[in-house]
Amino acid sequence: MSNVQNLLLESLLGTKHVDCAAIIKLHKRTVLVSSPGFNLTPNDIRVLVNGFSKNPLQVRREGFYFKEKYYTCVRADERSLYAKKNNTGLVVVQTHLYLLVATYREDMYASVCVEAVEKLGDYLRKKGN
Repeated sequence: MSNVQNLLLESLLGTKHVDCAAIIKLHKRTVLVSSPGFNLTPNDIRVLVNGFSKNPLQVRREGFYFKEKYYTCVRADERSLYAKKNNTGLVVVQTHLYLLVATYREDMYASVCVEAVEKLGDYLRKKGN
């Protein structure tokens, strides 16, 4: 298992408040690593990348579809995108080279998921990624 895969599994899934996670190569728009069974289509990746390239206010106002489900956006800025659907949610953090994507279920704490993804994003930014 690669160091990046270990990082994903330990720092995100290891919290027990991240259901699925992936690291996307921003410029190639491809998945670098993902948790088992978390398959992202090119359209899923495009939606997430567009969430950062659009006007954040527009994304917050309109929400978006991810994996064929509509999510309302609760935060959108140049670094982070938080969205929810009922009691589940999605956290996306952008670094220089990557998009970190994590989902959480109804029985998980959104705040722990957000903290874990933001912390990994900060770590990668400090490393120049």
